[in-house]
Amino acid sequence: MRRLLAPSALLVFALAFSASAATMPSLFYKAKEQFRLANYADCLVTLDALQAEADRPGNEAYRSQLAPSLAFYRGACFAALGRAEEARASFETFLAYQPNVILDPSLYPKRVIAAVDAARKGMQKPPAEAEQHPAETGSFAATYRAFVPKEDPSSTDGADENWANGPVHYLLTAQQRADYARLSDLASRSEFVTEFWKAHDPTPETPVNEFRQEFERRVAFADTRLAQEETRGSLTDRGMLFVLFGPPTWVGRRPIAIGEDTADPQGMSRYTAFEASAALKGSGSGSQTAAILANMSGPANNLPESETSWQEVWHYRRELLPAGISYQQVDFSFVTKRGYGVSVLQRDEIALAAIEAAKNAGRSGVLFQKAAK
Repeated sequence: MRRLLAPSALLVFALAFSASAATMPSLFYKAKEQFRLANYADCLVTLDALQAEADRPGNEAYRSQLAPSLAFYRGACFAALGRAEEARASFETFLAYQPNVILDPSLYPKRVIAAVDAARKGMQKPPAEAEQHPAETGSFAATYRAFVPKEDPSSTDGADENWANGPVHYLLTAQQRADYARLSDLASRSEFVTEFWKAHDPTPETPVNEFRQEFERRVAFADTRLAQEETRGSLTDRGMLFVLFGPPTWVGRRPIAIGEDTADPQGMSRYTAFEASAALKGSGSGSQTAAILANMSGPANNLPESETSWQEVWHYRRELLPAGISYQQVDFSFVTKRGYGVSVLQRDEIALAAIEAAKNAGRSGVLFQKAAK
């Protein structure tokens, strides 16, 4: 549900500034004041100066914190000046950080409100590539279509003692894993692997096992693109999804928004909590209180640590989902957060049901037939 953007707390932008970084808060406050006074052209000049300071070596942390605020105020200035295309581009950047923001119409010009709405609607349109590849779109799918494994999967059966613990375990039943673990010699393990792939061959009359070929290709791609430190790519959460479902319809990534993680720092604000509390004591109605809060904060002043905390979403349309799933689409969410992990799959009910259905389809040998055609 959308809501008027207002901070849960107002904190000072109190950081250990270098000589260069010390000018950044004053430039930020100056830009906000210029915007409030409708000096939009001057505000853009100040924002450029602020960007130049943020781009200096040693200011990387401040640069990431400022990015959404700079995008918002640039977009607002462009919109107020009638520069619609520039406003749209800036607001699309801002909305990647704050997708559900709604601006208070009493605080911003109508052109700004309209520009934000237009940017949001534009971001919701399906990519043009969907016309050519209606099931799989975006650079992820295009990269996979062009991917060629370095090794032919038929050149090795991989029948070592760790085979059942590798990515093939997504397709094995508990009984099959137990049976394989009891095999002690290479010959018996090799025979097990051969029979396993034979049972998963959709066209046994041909020399190519399309099911195995697609499985090994997905594994190779995941190992190449999705590895995390010492973890093999196909054994990560994202790798598991890629092996089972293939490339998603689209992939989106955004910082974890304010309110989604109470442990995130509150970023920068012009006023301290004490100053905000003092101002609110004299307020009357609820609308007046909201206006004071919005005026003392403005959008995107309180920001999460976008470089260390983000959410990545893999979206699959119905035609990419295995049989047995009744949903028209499934979104898998991966969270990266300091102290929590990297690209950790959020195991909600729908995600778990879809994964189990995909594993069952794979065990029955039908999972990749569509992809192999």
